Amino acid sequence: MKPIVALLYDFDKTLCTTDMQNYAFIPALGMTPDDFWSLANTFGRENHMDGLLAYMYTMIAECRRRGLRLDRDFLIRCGRDIRLFPGVADWFGRINAFGQSQGVEIEHYVLSSGLKEIIEGSGISHEFKKIYACEFLYDADGLASWPKLDVNFTNKTQFIYRINKGVLDVSDDRTLNSSMPDDSKRIPFTNMVYIGDGLSDVPCMKMMRSYGGQAIAVYQDSNRQGVEELLSRRRVDFIFPADYREDTDLDLTVKNIIRRMAIADALTEENARQFRRIGQYDLPEQESLFD
Repeated sequence: MKPIVALLYDFDKTLCTTDMQNYAFIPALGMTPDDFWSLANTFGRENHMDGLLAYMYTMIAECRRRGLRLDRDFLIRCGRDIRLFPGVADWFGRINAFGQSQGVEIEHYVLSSGLKEIIEGSGISHEFKKIYACEFLYDADGLASWPKLDVNFTNKTQFIYRINKGVLDVSDDRTLNSSMPDDSKRIPFTNMVYIGDGLSDVPCMKMMRSYGGQAIAVYQDSNRQGVEELLSRRRVDFIFPADYREDTDLDLTVKNIIRRMAIADALTEENARQFRRIGQYDLPEQESLFD
């Protein structure tokens, strides 16, 4: 099998220009983004809640209050208004083709504190091997009734381990926590690249750098200073404008990373092949230096 290189992405402000709820969901409530997020954050603080569970609760409560049907179809339709950064739409096909030219398979994953259902409506969800994002459980009437999955800033690292071991089912904790030899893991950390945009991605970025992967931060003018601080504090390896078009610095650097990973995998495989070959023969007894 070809070696696999995994590209892991945050979504909001990494692949699209702002929080995904801001495009269509919040306007459907007749609210501004500032009003909605202030309401959700205040509710979370007053009740000492995880911030993501607080915003998901607020989505359910405000839809009920306004008589809006919060179902999967509505959220998927909200995803159609997402505005992607330049080059994102054809990024995946180009990077996959480049990987093929280097003898590796490229897989793409999302690790997002946004909503899986909205991502599914974005037009690029089919590009991902797996989408790990907040998700609702729906009742018998098809209405969102409870958080099914909460992907917060620190537990994102759990999903990196899942990708590493190939244990993608979030309900399978037994296999995830079982001991597994490094050479049995599906994608080594050294073959991973994490792309995010800010402080909420630091746990994943730090994990990448600690385990031999690569961490990249992308920015718009509004968050450039914060991203530059990530670089100065050695939280990331590279920073670039959020421009995924061909021959941009981001595009060329990711291709160089893939090229380097492909070479490292080829050398590792050649080393293993030579050991397998010499293992087929009885090696002569080592001569003493004094014979």
